[in-house]
Amino acid sequence: MKIGVSTATYFSRMYTEEALVPIAKLGAELCEVFFASRCEYTQKFGDTLNGQLAIARQYAPLQVHSVHAMTNQFEPELFSVNDRAYADALETFESVLKIGEQIGAKHYTFHGAAMLKKAVKYNFNYEHISSRVNTLVDMAGKYGVDFCYENVHWTYFSSPQYFANLKELCPRLSCTLDIKQAMQSGIDYTEYLAVMKDRLSTVHLCDYTNDGRLAIPGRGDFDFVTFFKRLADVGYDGPCLMEVYARDYKDDDDLKESYAYLLDCLDRAK
Repeated sequence: MKIGVSTATYFSRMYTEEALVPIAKLGAELCEVFFASRCEYTQKFGDTLNGQLAIARQYAPLQVHSVHAMTNQFEPELFSVNDRAYADALETFESVLKIGEQIGAKHYTFHGAAMLKKAVKYNFNYEHISSRVNTLVDMAGKYGVDFCYENVHWTYFSSPQYFANLKELCPRLSCTLDIKQAMQSGIDYTEYLAVMKDRLSTVHLCDYTNDGRLAIPGRGDFDFVTFFKRLADVGYDGPCLMEVYARDYKDDDDLKESYAYLLDCLDRAK
């Protein structure tokens, strides 16, 4: 396993491309590029990212593990029954894949459709959902990208059972485990890990306190050493990417301390 950082950690503090050099200065060799705007879904912006990656590599051999789009700009419509909305969303999705290929990403982190009506019990049409997901998996594969569905507490994939049902119908579907999202769903991350283990390609890291307050790793109560051991027990040896909110740290020194803390936890888990 390797510890990396998502550019989402710098969201609202700096533009996406500007985050690559600070990530490399932390010593990270892997990152996830979180696109923050539609204007970033272009080949021109891919060129900008590659230029910043070249600068970042003066500090560390930084590689892009995955790309992650701004979910609600188009991903929910990838399940729409409206053919025009679906076609538009599919075109945007392909634009992100092209940039992913351009910057060397091998994975796409996907949130998908949101559950906007919290008081409503959702009955998922797995035949429809799996058909769309398999289309996305196939399209991503054409660009050398692995399609990874992430657990998120406000989306369809808010429970382990959703993925357990879906993966039976989507044999090449991968996934991303986000531990803070598991907590916010009110479900222990081990329940997600039990159904994700053979499909897991990416892990998102954030700390939190026992009362649910989010924090950067090392400032909360989450047991990262045990977590890394459990990942190893299911055979996971991929990236674990720090993805925290800008409001939860003061400056780069906080991030350096947090990054070092994760490296230490990973070392102690061996």
